[in-house]
Amino acid sequence: MINLKDITISKARISLDSKEFSARELAQAYLDVIKEKNTEINAYLEVFGDVLEQADNADKMISEGKIFPLTGIPFAFKDNILIEGRHASAGSKILENYVASYDATVIKLLKDQGAVFLGRTNMDEFAMGSSTQTSAYGITKNPVDITRVPGGSSGGSAAAVASGMTLVALGTETCGSVRQPASFCGLVGLKPTYGALSRYGLMAMGNSLDQPAPFTKTVIDSEIIFKTLSEYDLMDSTSMPENMRVVDNKKPKKIGVPRSFLNQGGVDTEVLANFEQSLEKLKNIGYEIVDIDLPILEYSLAVYYIIMPAEVSTNLSRFDGIRYGYSADGKDLMEVYMKSRGQGFGKEVRRRIMLGTYILSHGYYDAYYNKAVFLRDKITKDIDEAFKNVDLIATPTTPTTAFKIGEKMDDPVAMYLSDIFSAPANLSGCPSIAIPSGISSDGLPLSFQFVAPRLCEDFLFDIGKKFETM
Repeated sequence: MINLKDITISKARISLDSKEFSARELAQAYLDVIKEKNTEINAYLEVFGDVLEQADNADKMISEGKIFPLTGIPFAFKDNILIEGRHASAGSKILENYVASYDATVIKLLKDQGAVFLGRTNMDEFAMGSSTQTSAYGITKNPVDITRVPGGSSGGSAAAVASGMTLVALGTETCGSVRQPASFCGLVGLKPTYGALSRYGLMAMGNSLDQPAPFTKTVIDSEIIFKTLSEYDLMDSTSMPENMRVVDNKKPKKIGVPRSFLNQGGVDTEVLANFEQSLEKLKNIGYEIVDIDLPILEYSLAVYYIIMPAEVSTNLSRFDGIRYGYSADGKDLMEVYMKSRGQGFGKEVRRRIMLGTYILSHGYYDAYYNKAVFLRDKITKDIDEAFKNVDLIATPTTPTTAFKIGEKMDDPVAMYLSDIFSAPANLSGCPSIAIPSGISSDGLPLSFQFVAPRLCEDFLFDIGKKFETM
């Protein structure tokens, strides 16, 4: 009997290589949990029919000595990551029958290692949401408390890991879409440096922000996945060349806390109390905690919600009901466009397309978009300046614990505010990690977030492994 509750990549690697259990037996164990739990949780949109065949291939690799860190390791994938020959809908009706014609680079790398692909997971439609309630295929529930959301937009991937329906999963990050659900579901969520992992084969939402990112149960598992997937990709113009990937091997010692950013309101008192307790524990094991002044951070979320819709309105213009995806009948081309998009896109997607189109329109481009781009550059420079004096920046991962299903659906601004601590890392391209930091009085996960300078993921792994053992 495989103990799925305590298993990690590291433990599975030892057991698979020593033949304590096979990749087929491990995959079957997860398929059994999926069969038991997925109907209620709705984490998976599709479980692949060839899982055991993949596992048999992994067992063959192991028997032949062709062993990689992720050989035989079960993965789930967010529904906006392309896998050749598989459906990929991005949680939208407009792509309900779309079949990918090529592999995303992260998928190719995992296939080369012999990872086992369990299925594709639910998500907010086109990654637009913070709760996995905007999917055209139903909401996903939080396994910790099924009356609450798992976070979003990668909530299906988070719920699959948290409920024991996969060992690890890939999501995508545009603004906290992995760290926020990791926080809500009690997982480790890593947002890598922008350009460290290839974006090729991800359905674009915001090109200057999107990137693949893993969900795991431990920091070391995040490190294993990151180091497997982090390499230059000619197919991605935003991929960082190898000569720029210089590793700083020093150990982080000083942690900066942006107090004015934390004290702007809207953060639960229990979240703040847990954050302060965590800082004290870090201080007790030798880290220096200093307050830093970053008043510019209070504009991060506003800047994000100008840049992101502008990029959304451009990227989603390709979904026209003509070339692929859902197509409605109409008396002329304009009516086909209007009906296909009106019926194929959900409410939140339509809202962001219209907002982005307005932002980019004549007379508003300079007032909104150009100003937001200027402020983004200012935020990035101020964060870079802060890192001259500290090694890491710390905040809570989210301002609240997981909220109730349906609680914020009628108030999009309240929903957007759940990303407030996520936006600075996404805008600046810095890596960040969310790590479980306790349990609230009502039994919900709490989470602590570190942000590091670009390409300093090792800082996050070093302190993260110490943090989760405190």
